[in-house]
Amino acid sequence: MAAHNILLLPGDGIGPEVMAEVTKLLSWLNKQGIARFETETDLVGGASYDAHKVSITDAAMARATAADAVLFGAVGGPKWDAVPYAVRPEAGLLRLRKDLGLFANLRPAICYPALADASSLKRELVEGLDIVIVRELTGGVYFGEPKEIVTLENGEKRAVDTQVYTTHEIERIARVAFELARKRGNKVTSSEKRNVMRSGVLWNQVVTALHKAEYPDVQLEHQLADALGMQLVRYPKQFDVIVTDNLFGDMLSDVAAMLTGSLGMLPSASLGAEDPATGRRKALYEPVHGSAPDIAGQGVANPIAMIGSVAMALRYSFGLGEAADLVEKAIAAVLDQGLRTRDIAVAGQNTVGTGEMGDAVLRELQHLAG
Repeated sequence: MAAHNILLLPGDGIGPEVMAEVTKLLSWLNKQGIARFETETDLVGGASYDAHKVSITDAAMARATAADAVLFGAVGGPKWDAVPYAVRPEAGLLRLRKDLGLFANLRPAICYPALADASSLKRELVEGLDIVIVRELTGGVYFGEPKEIVTLENGEKRAVDTQVYTTHEIERIARVAFELARKRGNKVTSSEKRNVMRSGVLWNQVVTALHKAEYPDVQLEHQLADALGMQLVRYPKQFDVIVTDNLFGDMLSDVAAMLTGSLGMLPSASLGAEDPATGRRKALYEPVHGSAPDIAGQGVANPIAMIGSVAMALRYSFGLGEAADLVEKAIAAVLDQGLRTRDIAVAGQNTVGTGEMGDAVLRELQHLAG
Protein backbone atom coordinates (compact mmCIF):
# COMPACT_ATOMS: atom_id res chain seq x y z
CA MET A 1 0.00 0.00 0.00
CA ALA A 2 1.50 3.29 -1.12
CA ALA A 3 1.99 5.91 1.57
CA HIS A 4 0.35 9.33 1.35
CA ASN A 5 2.52 12.14 2.64
CA ILE A 6 0.66 14.89 4.51
CA LEU A 7 2.19 18.08 5.88
CA LEU A 8 0.52 19.35 9.06
CA LEU A 9 0.69 23.09 9.68
CA PRO A 10 -1.13 23.71 12.98
CA GLY A 11 -0.39 27.44 13.11
CA ASP A 12 -1.61 29.70 15.91
CA GLY A 13 -4.37 30.00 18.47
CA ILE A 14 -6.68 27.00 18.42
CA GLY A 15 -4.89 25.59 15.37
CA PRO A 16 -2.71 23.16 17.35
CA GLU A 17 -5.71 22.03 19.43
CA VAL A 18 -7.89 21.08 16.48
CA MET A 19 -4.91 19.63 14.59
CA ALA A 20 -4.38 17.19 17.49
CA GLU A 21 -7.73 15.64 16.57
CA VAL A 22 -6.48 15.20 12.99
CA THR A 23 -3.54 13.10 14.16
CA LYS A 24 -5.97 10.84 16.07
CA LEU A 25 -8.10 10.42 12.95
CA LEU A 26 -5.16 9.67 10.66
CA SER A 27 -3.88 7.11 13.16
CA TRP A 28 -7.29 5.42 13.17
CA LEU A 29 -7.39 5.33 9.36
CA ASN A 30 -3.92 3.76 9.34
CA LYS A 31 -4.93 1.10 11.86
CA GLN A 32 -8.03 0.25 9.85
CA GLY A 33 -5.90 -0.35 6.76
CA ILE A 34 -7.96 2.17 4.81
CA ALA A 35 -4.76 3.87 3.70
CA ARG A 36 -1.25 4.58 4.93
CA PHE A 37 -0.64 8.18 5.90
CA GLU A 38 2.73 9.58 6.87
CA THR A 39 2.89 13.07 8.35
CA GLU A 40 5.38 15.84 8.91
CA THR A 41 4.71 18.94 11.01
CA ASP A 42 6.07 22.46 10.55
CA LEU A 43 5.45 26.04 11.63
CA VAL A 44 3.36 28.69 9.92
CA GLY A 45 1.97 32.10 10.81
CA GLY A 46 2.79 33.71 14.13
CA ALA A 47 4.45 30.55 15.41
CA SER A 48 6.85 30.67 12.47
CA TYR A 49 7.46 34.39 12.96
CA ASP A 50 8.35 33.84 16.62
CA ALA A 51 10.86 31.16 15.68
CA HIS A 52 12.23 32.44 12.35
CA LYS A 53 10.97 36.04 11.84
CA VAL A 54 9.06 34.94 8.72
CA SER A 55 5.50 33.67 8.41
CA ILE A 56 6.66 30.51 6.64
CA THR A 57 10.20 29.35 5.92
CA ASP A 58 11.56 28.18 2.58
CA ALA A 59 12.06 24.75 4.17
CA ALA A 60 8.41 24.55 5.17
CA MET A 61 7.39 25.61 1.67
CA ALA A 62 9.57 22.86 0.22
CA ARG A 63 7.81 20.32 2.45
CA ALA A 64 4.43 21.67 1.34
CA THR A 65 5.43 21.37 -2.30
CA ALA A 66 6.58 17.78 -1.83
CA ALA A 67 3.52 16.71 0.16
CA ASP A 68 0.50 14.97 -1.34
CA ALA A 69 -1.67 17.34 0.69
CA VAL A 70 -1.35 20.04 3.33
CA LEU A 71 -3.58 20.22 6.39
CA PHE A 72 -3.65 23.75 7.81
CA GLY A 73 -4.98 24.92 11.18
CA ALA A 74 -5.26 28.69 11.57
CA VAL A 75 -2.98 31.72 11.82
CA GLY A 76 -2.91 35.14 13.41
CA GLY A 77 -3.81 36.92 16.61
CA PRO A 78 -3.32 40.22 18.45
CA LYS A 79 0.18 39.17 19.51
CA TRP A 80 1.41 39.81 15.96
CA ASP A 81 -0.59 42.92 15.07
CA ALA A 82 2.54 45.08 15.06
CA VAL A 83 4.86 42.84 13.03
CA PRO A 84 5.96 44.09 9.58
CA TYR A 85 3.23 43.69 6.95
CA ALA A 86 5.30 41.43 4.71
CA VAL A 87 5.81 38.85 7.47
CA ARG A 88 2.40 39.04 9.18
CA PRO A 89 0.98 35.59 10.03
CA GLU A 90 -1.55 35.65 7.19
CA ALA A 91 1.28 36.11 4.66
CA GLY A 92 2.25 32.49 5.24
CA LEU A 93 -1.12 31.28 4.05
CA LEU A 94 -1.06 33.62 1.07
CA ARG A 95 2.36 32.29 0.07
CA LEU A 96 1.13 28.72 0.32
CA ARG A 97 -1.80 29.52 -1.94
CA LYS A 98 0.32 31.40 -4.47
CA ASP A 99 3.39 29.14 -4.61
CA LEU A 100 1.32 25.94 -4.74
CA GLY A 101 -1.00 27.44 -7.37
CA LEU A 102 -4.11 26.82 -5.28
CA PHE A 103 -6.55 28.81 -7.38
CA ALA A 104 -9.82 27.07 -6.44
CA ASN A 105 -11.23 27.31 -2.94
CA LEU A 106 -14.22 25.07 -2.22
CA ARG A 107 -16.21 26.07 0.87
CA PRO A 108 -19.25 23.91 1.55
CA ALA A 109 -22.00 25.23 3.81
CA ILE A 110 -24.03 22.33 5.14
CA CYS A 111 -26.59 22.63 7.91
CA TYR A 112 -26.90 19.37 9.80
CA PRO A 113 -30.53 18.79 10.90
CA ALA A 114 -29.40 18.50 14.52
CA LEU A 115 -27.94 22.02 14.35
CA ALA A 116 -30.69 23.86 12.51
CA ASP A 117 -31.69 25.64 15.73
CA ALA A 118 -28.12 26.90 16.22
CA SER A 119 -28.38 29.04 13.09
CA SER A 120 -29.28 32.70 13.44
CA LEU A 121 -31.99 32.08 10.81
CA LYS A 122 -35.24 30.22 11.23
CA ARG A 123 -35.05 26.43 11.06
CA GLU A 124 -37.16 26.23 7.90
CA LEU A 125 -34.70 28.48 6.06
CA VAL A 126 -31.58 26.44 6.81
CA GLU A 127 -32.58 22.85 7.59
CA GLY A 128 -31.14 20.69 4.82
CA LEU A 129 -28.98 23.50 3.45
CA ASP A 130 -26.20 22.20 1.20
CA ILE A 131 -24.36 24.77 -0.92
CA VAL A 132 -20.77 25.21 -2.06
CA ILE A 133 -18.99 28.49 -2.65
CA VAL A 134 -16.20 28.23 -5.22
CA ARG A 135 -13.84 31.13 -4.61
CA GLU A 136 -11.01 32.18 -6.92
CA LEU A 137 -8.00 32.21 -4.65
CA THR A 138 -4.81 33.43 -6.33
CA GLY A 139 -5.91 36.52 -8.26
CA GLY A 140 -7.93 39.63 -7.69
CA VAL A 141 -7.35 42.39 -5.18
CA TYR A 142 -5.38 40.25 -2.71
CA PHE A 143 -2.57 39.72 -5.20
CA GLY A 144 -2.93 42.50 -7.77
CA GLU A 145 -0.18 45.11 -8.19
CA PRO A 146 0.37 47.89 -7.37
CA LYS A 147 -0.37 47.33 -3.70
CA GLU A 148 1.06 50.16 -1.68
CA ILE A 149 0.67 53.09 0.69
CA VAL A 150 2.37 56.22 -0.61
CA THR A 151 2.85 59.72 0.80
CA LEU A 152 1.60 62.51 -1.46
CA GLU A 153 3.24 65.91 -1.92
CA ASN A 154 0.76 67.54 0.48
CA GLY A 155 1.66 65.05 3.21
CA GLU A 156 -1.49 62.97 2.91
CA LYS A 157 -1.22 59.22 2.42
CA ARG A 158 -2.88 57.23 -0.33
CA ALA A 159 -3.46 53.47 -0.22
CA VAL A 160 -3.83 51.43 -3.41
CA ASP A 161 -4.98 47.86 -3.92
CA THR A 162 -5.48 46.55 -7.44
CA GLN A 163 -8.20 44.19 -8.67
CA VAL A 164 -6.87 42.24 -11.66
CA TYR A 165 -8.30 39.24 -13.51
CA THR A 166 -7.52 37.63 -16.85
CA THR A 167 -9.72 35.50 -19.08
CA HIS A 168 -7.71 32.39 -18.17
CA GLU A 169 -8.10 32.95 -14.42
CA ILE A 170 -11.85 33.38 -14.72
CA GLU A 171 -12.32 30.44 -17.08
CA ARG A 172 -10.48 27.95 -14.90
CA ILE A 173 -12.39 28.79 -11.72
CA ALA A 174 -15.71 28.83 -13.58
CA ARG A 175 -14.89 25.43 -15.05
CA VAL A 176 -14.39 24.04 -11.54
CA ALA A 177 -17.80 25.39 -10.55
CA PHE A 178 -19.59 23.98 -13.59
CA GLU A 179 -17.99 20.55 -13.17
CA LEU A 180 -18.92 20.50 -9.50
CA ALA A 181 -22.50 21.54 -10.24
CA ARG A 182 -22.90 18.63 -12.67
CA LYS A 183 -22.31 16.29 -9.72
CA ARG A 184 -24.74 18.17 -7.46
CA GLY A 185 -27.86 20.22 -8.25
CA ASN A 186 -26.67 21.32 -11.72
CA LYS A 187 -26.97 25.03 -10.97
CA VAL A 188 -24.27 27.72 -10.84
CA THR A 189 -24.69 31.26 -9.56
CA SER A 190 -21.88 33.56 -10.72
CA SER A 191 -21.34 36.68 -8.65
CA GLU A 192 -19.42 39.92 -9.21
CA LYS A 193 -20.00 43.70 -9.25
CA ARG A 194 -20.21 44.40 -12.97
CA ASN A 195 -22.31 47.49 -12.30
CA VAL A 196 -19.31 49.34 -10.79
CA MET A 197 -16.17 47.27 -11.54
CA ARG A 198 -14.61 46.58 -14.93
CA SER A 199 -13.23 43.31 -13.62
CA GLY A 200 -16.83 42.34 -12.91
CA VAL A 201 -17.81 43.08 -16.51
CA LEU A 202 -15.06 40.76 -17.79
CA TRP A 203 -15.97 38.10 -15.20
CA ASN A 204 -19.60 38.11 -16.36
CA GLN A 205 -18.63 37.94 -20.04
CA VAL A 206 -16.16 35.07 -19.60
CA VAL A 207 -18.46 32.94 -17.43
CA THR A 208 -21.35 33.49 -19.86
CA ALA A 209 -19.23 32.51 -22.86
CA LEU A 210 -17.83 29.40 -21.16
CA HIS A 211 -21.32 28.31 -20.16
CA LYS A 212 -22.58 28.65 -23.72
CA ALA A 213 -19.59 26.83 -25.23
CA GLU A 214 -19.09 23.95 -22.79
CA TYR A 215 -21.81 23.74 -20.13
CA PRO A 216 -25.20 24.57 -21.68
CA ASP A 217 -26.72 21.70 -19.68
CA VAL A 218 -25.99 23.50 -16.38
CA GLN A 219 -28.35 26.22 -15.19
CA LEU A 220 -26.48 29.53 -14.89
CA GLU A 221 -27.59 32.72 -13.21
CA HIS A 222 -25.73 35.93 -12.41
CA GLN A 223 -26.15 37.97 -9.22
CA LEU A 224 -24.37 41.09 -8.02
CA ALA A 225 -22.31 40.29 -4.93
CA ASP A 226 -24.19 42.61 -2.59
CA ALA A 227 -27.56 41.26 -3.73
CA LEU A 228 -26.30 37.72 -3.32
CA GLY A 229 -25.28 38.45 0.25
CA MET A 230 -28.84 39.57 0.91
CA GLN A 231 -30.30 36.49 -0.77
CA LEU A 232 -28.06 34.21 1.31
CA VAL A 233 -29.79 35.38 4.48
CA ARG A 234 -33.24 35.65 2.87
CA TYR A 235 -33.52 32.20 1.27
CA PRO A 236 -30.18 30.36 1.11
CA LYS A 237 -31.57 27.05 -0.19
CA GLN A 238 -32.15 28.62 -3.62
CA PHE A 239 -28.42 28.18 -4.30
CA ASP A 240 -26.33 25.15 -5.25
CA VAL A 241 -22.85 26.22 -6.42
CA ILE A 242 -21.77 29.86 -6.16
CA VAL A 243 -18.65 30.98 -8.04
CA THR A 244 -17.05 34.33 -7.34
CA ASP A 245 -13.76 36.18 -7.08
CA ASN A 246 -11.25 36.30 -4.25
CA LEU A 247 -12.60 39.30 -2.32
CA PHE A 248 -16.31 38.57 -2.63
CA GLY A 249 -15.70 34.87 -2.04
CA ASP A 250 -13.93 35.68 1.19
CA MET A 251 -16.91 37.64 2.48
CA LEU A 252 -19.77 35.56 1.09
CA SER A 253 -18.32 32.30 2.37
CA ASP A 254 -18.23 33.68 5.91
CA VAL A 255 -21.87 34.72 5.57
CA ALA A 256 -22.74 31.24 4.34
CA ALA A 257 -20.78 29.70 7.19
CA MET A 258 -22.91 31.38 9.81
CA LEU A 259 -26.07 30.04 8.18
CA THR A 260 -24.99 26.67 9.53
CA GLY A 261 -24.69 27.87 13.11
CA SER A 262 -20.93 28.24 13.56
CA LEU A 263 -17.69 28.85 11.68
CA GLY A 264 -16.38 25.88 13.66
CA MET A 265 -18.44 23.51 11.53
CA LEU A 266 -17.13 24.18 8.04
CA PRO A 267 -14.13 22.72 6.23
CA SER A 268 -12.60 23.97 3.00
CA ALA A 269 -10.38 22.73 0.20
CA SER A 270 -7.96 24.81 -1.87
CA LEU A 271 -7.01 23.03 -5.08
CA GLY A 272 -4.48 23.60 -7.82
CA ALA A 273 -4.56 22.58 -11.46
CA GLU A 274 -4.59 18.90 -12.30
CA ASP A 275 -1.23 17.51 -13.35
CA PRO A 276 -1.74 16.02 -16.85
CA ALA A 277 0.79 13.26 -16.16
CA THR A 278 -0.42 12.10 -12.74
CA GLY A 279 -3.96 13.44 -12.52
CA ARG A 280 -3.14 14.84 -9.08
CA ARG A 281 -3.53 18.36 -7.77
CA LYS A 282 -1.65 20.35 -5.18
CA ALA A 283 -4.08 20.85 -2.33
CA LEU A 284 -4.46 22.49 1.06
CA TYR A 285 -7.32 21.76 3.46
CA GLU A 286 -8.31 24.01 6.34
CA PRO A 287 -11.24 24.92 8.56
CA VAL A 288 -13.04 28.14 7.68
CA HIS A 289 -12.71 29.45 11.23
CA GLY A 290 -9.80 31.59 12.37
CA SER A 291 -7.30 31.18 15.19
CA ALA A 292 -9.80 32.30 17.88
CA PRO A 293 -7.12 33.58 20.29
CA ASP A 294 -9.81 34.38 22.88
CA ILE A 295 -10.38 30.66 23.52
CA ALA A 296 -6.94 29.29 22.61
CA GLY A 297 -5.50 26.92 25.19
CA GLN A 298 -8.82 26.28 26.91
CA GLY A 299 -9.62 23.01 25.14
CA VAL A 300 -13.07 24.21 24.09
CA ALA A 301 -12.58 24.76 20.34
CA ASN A 302 -14.83 22.90 17.93
CA PRO A 303 -12.72 20.40 15.93
CA ILE A 304 -15.45 19.40 13.46
CA ALA A 305 -14.34 21.79 10.70
CA MET A 306 -10.79 20.45 10.96
CA ILE A 307 -12.01 16.84 10.94
CA GLY A 308 -14.25 17.69 7.99
CA SER A 309 -11.22 19.09 6.19
CA VAL A 310 -9.61 15.66 6.48
CA ALA A 311 -12.74 14.19 4.87
CA MET A 312 -12.33 16.62 1.97
CA ALA A 313 -8.68 15.56 1.62
CA LEU A 314 -9.72 11.91 1.52
CA ARG A 315 -12.15 12.75 -1.27
CA TYR A 316 -10.22 15.21 -3.42
CA SER A 317 -6.56 14.28 -2.91
CA PHE A 318 -6.60 10.55 -2.20
CA GLY A 319 -9.62 9.24 -4.08
CA LEU A 320 -11.02 7.69 -0.89
CA GLY A 321 -14.63 8.72 -1.31
CA GLU A 322 -16.04 5.93 0.85
CA ALA A 323 -13.74 6.85 3.73
CA ALA A 324 -14.75 10.51 3.34
CA ASP A 325 -18.41 9.51 3.48
CA LEU A 326 -17.71 7.51 6.64
CA VAL A 327 -16.10 10.49 8.39
CA GLU A 328 -18.96 12.78 7.41
CA LYS A 329 -21.55 10.24 8.59
CA ALA A 330 -19.72 9.94 11.91
CA ILE A 331 -19.84 13.72 12.39
CA ALA A 332 -23.57 13.79 11.66
CA ALA A 333 -24.22 10.87 14.01
CA VAL A 334 -22.34 12.49 16.89
CA LEU A 335 -24.36 15.67 16.44
CA ASP A 336 -27.59 13.63 16.34
CA GLN A 337 -26.56 12.16 19.69
CA GLY A 338 -26.60 15.67 21.15
CA LEU A 339 -22.89 16.30 21.66
CA ARG A 340 -22.02 19.98 21.37
CA THR A 341 -19.00 22.19 21.80
CA ARG A 342 -19.95 25.52 23.28
CA ASP A 343 -20.04 27.40 19.96
CA ILE A 344 -22.97 25.27 18.74
CA ALA A 345 -24.75 24.70 22.07
CA VAL A 346 -28.05 26.30 22.90
CA ALA A 347 -28.78 27.79 26.33
CA GLY A 348 -28.77 25.18 29.07
CA GLN A 349 -27.19 22.46 26.92
CA ASN A 350 -24.22 20.51 28.26
CA THR A 351 -21.03 20.95 26.27
CA VAL A 352 -17.92 18.92 25.57
CA GLY A 353 -14.36 19.99 24.85
CA THR A 354 -12.17 19.68 21.78
CA GLY A 355 -10.72 16.28 22.68
CA GLU A 356 -14.05 14.86 23.78
CA MET A 357 -15.70 15.80 20.51
CA GLY A 358 -12.81 14.33 18.51
CA ASP A 359 -12.96 11.11 20.53
CA ALA A 360 -16.72 10.87 20.00
CA VAL A 361 -16.24 11.07 16.23
CA LEU A 362 -13.64 8.29 16.42
CA ARG A 363 -15.98 6.09 18.46
CA GLU A 364 -18.74 6.60 15.93
CA LEU A 365 -16.31 5.83 13.09
CA GLN A 366 -15.43 2.57 14.78
CA HIS A 367 -19.11 1.76 15.17
CA LEU A 368 -19.88 2.54 11.53
CA ALA A 369 -16.88 0.57 10.30
CA GLY A 370 -18.08 -2.46 12.26
